[in-house]
Amino acid sequence: MPDPTVGVYVHVPFCERVCPYCDFAVVPSRPLTSEGEDRYLGALLAELHLRCDVFAGRCLASLYFGGGTPSLLRPSSIARIIGAVGEAFASRGSVETTLEVNPSTVERSRLPAFREAGVNRLSVGAQSFDDVTLRRLGRAHRASEVRATVQEARRVGFTNLSIDLIFGVPGQDPDGFRRDVESAIAFAPEHVSVYGLSVEPGTPYAKAIERGRLALPDEDEVVVMMLDLRERLERAGIRQYEISNFARPGFESVHNRRYWERLPVLGLGLGAWSTDPSGPEAPYGLRRSNRRQLDAYLERIESGLAGGDDPPEILDARTARGEAAFLALRTTRGLSAGAFEAEFGVALRGVFAPAIEELAGVGLLEENRWGDLRLTPAGWLLSDSVFERFV
Repeated sequence: MPDPTVGVYVHVPFCERVCPYCDFAVVPSRPLTSEGEDRYLGALLAELHLRCDVFAGRCLASLYFGGGTPSLLRPSSIARIIGAVGEAFASRGSVETTLEVNPSTVERSRLPAFREAGVNRLSVGAQSFDDVTLRRLGRAHRASEVRATVQEARRVGFTNLSIDLIFGVPGQDPDGFRRDVESAIAFAPEHVSVYGLSVEPGTPYAKAIERGRLALPDEDEVVVMMLDLRERLERAGIRQYEISNFARPGFESVHNRRYWERLPVLGLGLGAWSTDPSGPEAPYGLRRSNRRQLDAYLERIESGLAGGDDPPEILDARTARGEAAFLALRTTRGLSAGAFEAEFGVALRGVFAPAIEELAGVGLLEENRWGDLRLTPAGWLLSDSVFERFV
């Protein structure tokens, strides 16, 4: 039976400083003017009106403000978006409403008003608790601001708090990353997201590496960081449920799970992606993306059109099966053979037998008696290599 819910993602592209490793749809805005904020807010509300009918009749399961730095918006702007989304989609009980927050004095002072606006989950972009590492990442904040932001979030009543960390940073060693993990644990967060530094082509980081001015930790050090991370978080009661995500029981991200479970998401804003419900014309679903250039996005919305001008990507069976496999394998639940066959009308081994045999043979996958698949501990470390065999 089709999922009766929708998640809404709102992309806020504004950043006071663009990090040298960032390849997201972001716009340097220092400061963000009230005129610029109001124009973008108007575009978001207009796009919601233009696109909500595609998801008509669905209940709102989650609302996520990402970026960029969405906490640069005034609390009143966040409240208007929350209100408009609530009017567009009915809900059953409390809706997980997440706001990404960077540690800064301005954003910290807004936390009480964000909570009053309806935000009930914060994702704090700490990245590190070490000032040297933060400088290497090009972050504007310092470790003292991370601590102050988390403490203020607790003081004003946020009981669902996620902390983001990055590992594999130039100059970082396993001991340094261990201290970051322990610092995060000390705040007893409900959720921790941990990402390996990804160097995208064309970014300042990529250019510095090409010129020999920047060196990343070697693979052995990164493996030690990953293993130590899992052990320390598990010991603190924060359990891994996806490759990059850990949570206390009951605090797994409702919104992010929608992506791994391939459930409908309405994406609003610059560069945002939507996954539309499947239908007769697209039995395996379709995706749409918005423009990544701010002026082009705004002009299109203000002319009464949706945020993207390219035709949607209609998924074929082969693409959908591959994505279903590798996205499920990202999670500790793994890939259910029964659910796969129910959705696609073909046995899991009927599609992926060679990959399963190969990966299980080298100890990267484990298969139970029902044919369900999960990554092994070695598979977690080499997950990209596993996923390539399914896509």
